[in-house]
Amino acid sequence: MNTQFKKRQAVKILAVPDKEFIEYHNVADEELSLENHPDIKVGTLGKINMILPNGRYHVELHDKKGNIIAYAPFSEEELEPLE
Repeated sequence: MNTQFKKRQAVKILAVPDKEFIEYHNVADEELSLENHPDIKVGTLGKINMILPNGRYHVELHDKKGNIIAYAPFSEEELEPLE
């Protein structure tokens, strides 16, 4: 499979992921109740966590401080490389 991005590469998202497929980090954490998750917007930064068998990318999304907030799948068209 020929892919544009490599594992652990820094990226910026160009589309908001489908809420059904977002996996929030530390869901058990009391500070982040299920209704009080950080917003994931266009321009959120992250890193490629893994390349999925269907050619999409599982991306680790970060807040402005660099903390992991969630994971979500994206296609190549929905990502922009930062490196």
